Amino acid sequence: MLGGKAPIVAATDYVRALPLMIAPHVEGRLVALGTDGFGRSDTRTALRDFFEVNRFYVVLAALGALAETGAIHRSLVAQAIETYGLSIKAEPSWRL
Repeated sequence: MLGGKAPIVAATDYVRALPLMIAPHVEGRLVALGTDGFGRSDTRTALRDFFEVNRFYVVLAALGALAETGAIHRSLVAQAIETYGLSIKAEPSWRL
């Protein structure tokens, strides 16, 4: 089901390492989004927001991966950031 070179976005409430385990077995680029620790937030919604795994970041990851392959224009990524009101930093706060 994952054949071809189309990018794949895998989002989970678990650590990103879990979906990354399939990366060597797919042809397309795999973008893994995950919550690398539940102790950071009191609710799942807050956890997903903190680790940037909510529905808006899933769309952004998909658009970003498509833009990297040249399938769509990069301006669509910028448009999604503006439309969803996302705060984009060079490094997410959870990686610092």
